[in-house]
Amino acid sequence: MNHLFVDNLTVIDFAYLDRQRGLVGESWIVDVVLGGELDEQGMVFDFSNVKRTIKRVIDERVDHRLVIPARYQGLSQSQDTPGQFRWHLTDGTHIDHRSPSEAVVWLESDRVVPSVVARLLEKELQAVLPANVTSVEISLREEEIDGAYYHYVHGLKKHLGNCQRIAHGHRSPIRIDRNGHRDYSLENHWAALWRDIYVGSGEDVARREVDADGTAYITFEYEANQGEFGLTLPESRVYMMDTDTTVELIAAHMASRIKTEYPEDSVRVKAYEGVGKGAIAVR
Repeated sequence: MNHLFVDNLTVIDFAYLDRQRGLVGESWIVDVVLGGELDEQGMVFDFSNVKRTIKRVIDERVDHRLVIPARYQGLSQSQDTPGQFRWHLTDGTHIDHRSPSEAVVWLESDRVVPSVVARLLEKELQAVLPANVTSVEISLREEEIDGAYYHYVHGLKKHLGNCQRIAHGHRSPIRIDRNGHRDYSLENHWAALWRDIYVGSGEDVARREVDADGTAYITFEYEANQGEFGLTLPESRVYMMDTDTTVELIAAHMASRIKTEYPEDSVRVKAYEGVGKGAIAVR
């Protein structure tokens, strides 16, 4: 059998639910290997079609969606509304989610791991690739990061594309320089502060409540061009911003906070949004 491979084909930025960590933002790099017979061009599959076909399927199926392991016993799903459910966490709290069905993907598993997501994508790809391609192997991996990083989830209601979905996320490095020198202590501080966090905008808060057990919850709601979205989380799992939560505003927020702590110093924040992209703010 002949094989064609493409490393670093694309990056999937998404969010998923974990029984302990709650909402987790993630970024996985995609590598693909196709196996099969050579076509009339002497190819397994034309490289020019790889991104057009394979990347499109991967982006449409998982990218900027919330991945939900449907076999988790702590899941209570609405039968009438596919995007509406309650996720019970092991600490006794819960997360409520409501969105159009296109914003979520259901995984036939009790937890989200790269191998299970890869099998889902392989099945989808087999249905759209030409007959001479007889095998598809998808590998999903995290970026190797030398330094601090965090997992965050957010929603951008003003975005015209899929970023408007209320629960999509990223695994992101951060670099902070103070007076021209890298400050590892500040990087680790922000990485700890934003570990498995939902970054919410104050203008999207619909209500705040305290349940019978004394747990404080925040509900975010908004309407975007893809539909109506709602998300309720324990307040302890949320980091609030006064602005929207684009990466440009995230970098500016961090830089301004650090500048307040060190008013005499020059501050430069390089905040990533997933792999190889992000924003820089200088104060």
